[in-house]
Amino acid sequence: MPKLKTKSGAKKRFKVTATGKVMHAQRGKRHGMIKRTKKQIRQLRGIRVLFKTDGDNVKKYFLPNA
Repeated sequence: MPKLKTKSGAKKRFKVTATGKVMHAQRGKRHGMIKRTKKQIRQLRGIRVLFKTDGDNVKKYFLPNA
């Protein structure tokens, strides 16, 4: 069997913590900031934890070596 490769797009978007949780940046902050209200921009700061089932899928299919 060949080795499983990590999806390069997922490598840039997700980070697996030491306890196995999957962290992700919030959507909606890449471009178009001029349209968003100051409150929206403020609330989109930081990173979040994916739900357990979504995180398990990300680890299984996109980050097999994490």
